[in-house]
Amino acid sequence: MKQIGIMSDTHGFFNPALNNFFAHCDEIWHAGDWGSVEVIKEVEKLKPLRGVYGNIDGQEIRQIFPETNYFEVEGVRVCMTHIGGYPGHYSPYFKKIMHQKPIDLMVCGHSHILRVMRDESYKWLHINPGACGNHGFQKVNTAIRLKIENKRMFDLEVWEQKRN
Repeated sequence: MKQIGIMSDTHGFFNPALNNFFAHCDEIWHAGDWGSVEVIKEVEKLKPLRGVYGNIDGQEIRQIFPETNYFEVEGVRVCMTHIGGYPGHYSPYFKKIMHQKPIDLMVCGHSHILRVMRDESYKWLHINPGACGNHGFQKVNTAIRLKIENKRMFDLEVWEQKRN
């Protein structure tokens, strides 16, 4: 079993409150818009890291992370990209790549809106952890933690913190 922390849209700020939320995670996934290499270094201190770059990220971050990251954890096939949309409203980019490899879990960011939905058409789970940085319209910062074991995703939890 693996416990996964999922975050996005830090925009150059890593909230220290996430240290506790991610303390028992085995990995952390970041769905883009890091905003700075310093945030990457902070997250890497906590746990092993997987990520993608976002639309605000410069060349330095784009050399570290891909635009789309396909990987497998505990039998769950994951596709992570920054601008992916959501079921029924996928981005043009995601529509181009969504059938390249079979997936069970689609993770994206960009919208700053926390969303967890099943896409019954494609039989996968969609997760957007919202935003946890100090930039954007969101009034509440969010991140997600979930467990994955033997192709099963369960015990999803949401971290929330009101922005100042």
